[in-house]
Amino acid sequence: MLLDILRNRRSIRQFTNKQLSTEHIAQLKEVILRAPTSRGLNPWQFIFVTNPEILAKLAQAKAKGSTFIANSALAVVICADTTRSDVWTEDCAIAAICLQLAVTELGLGSCWSQIRLRSHDENSSAGKYVTNLLKLPSNIDVDCIIAIGYPAEEKGTYPTDELAWSHIKDIN
Repeated sequence: MLLDILRNRRSIRQFTNKQLSTEHIAQLKEVILRAPTSRGLNPWQFIFVTNPEILAKLAQAKAKGSTFIANSALAVVICADTTRSDVWTEDCAIAAICLQLAVTELGLGSCWSQIRLRSHDENSSAGKYVTNLLKLPSNIDVDCIIAIGYPAEEKGTYPTDELAWSHIKDIN
């Protein structure tokens, strides 16, 4: 059930050296392509990276918050053709969470690294760094990178009574 997957999904930043099976990668590709998009425009594009050298370079996309990518078995760069939709960022976010939920269901771990609107250094954005690294065309903007692998850390679920229940308002 989806609720069980949500209960177990946690941001995993430490991964084992075990590689993902081609079956797992194929399933993740299908999941992400089935993600809903506004008006069915599918502006997103997904770059599946397993090359350790490229993973290490993606881990340098930001000054903070992306180093864990280097030790993942797979990084999925989620980007979009910004000329296809005015809500491409939302479409990318939907695809990213679908991917992360599927990762959890497969017994793997993942962590989101925000790229859009983040800095690489004082002179360049994280998006421009990834765009240059992957040689993406100018109409493609990078939203995020999802690092995926076998967890090398164990995190428990958040207790139900610690959820932000105050953020829900009931109107009867």
